[in-house]
Amino acid sequence: MAHCGYAVKGRRGLRSSLMWWLAVIVMAGYYAQTGHAADTAGDSGQAGNAAAASPGSKSLWINPGLYSIHFQDKGYNNDNWGLGLEYRYSDSQSIAVGGFNNSDSKTSHYLSWYWQPFAIGPVKLGATFGALDGYPDYHDGGWFLAAIPAATYEGNRFGLNVLLVPSYKDKLHGALSFQLKYRLY
Repeated sequence: MAHCGYAVKGRRGLRSSLMWWLAVIVMAGYYAQTGHAADTAGDSGQAGNAAAASPGSKSLWINPGLYSIHFQDKGYNNDNWGLGLEYRYSDSQSIAVGGFNNSDSKTSHYLSWYWQPFAIGPVKLGATFGALDGYPDYHDGGWFLAAIPAATYEGNRFGLNVLLVPSYKDKLHGALSFQLKYRLY
């Protein structure tokens, strides 16, 4: 079954893909109902909500992994479930740590630093620099360094990181990856 330019393999793949899109729709609906109103509250007396989304405020985010759309359909795992934390300590920088089920269906871990010095409206642009492991065809699954272009949107409660993961020979699989995140504080 084809969907959005990639193939969904079997019932498990279809169910997992539907779960991701359901999560996106629920989060978008919740944001439309509450997040946007809180983000734009301004001087309406909701100082707590406005302060939470103010530029320069420190924040901690949690994420359930990523959803990836691979550039080549070779049966890669698109549902990259996991657990991660991201701590934003300035308008343009954050650090992240976590783990996920990668494109090869193996466990990967990461430690990264986001540097996003540019912005178009509420979207931050830059890259994340860090170390990853778990890809069996690259360094035998060991740790390696990576630089990945990244765009980030952060609302009052929900955010989204979009990563443009480059391909590297037949060892690393290029994809456009989406990482939903929820603000803990």
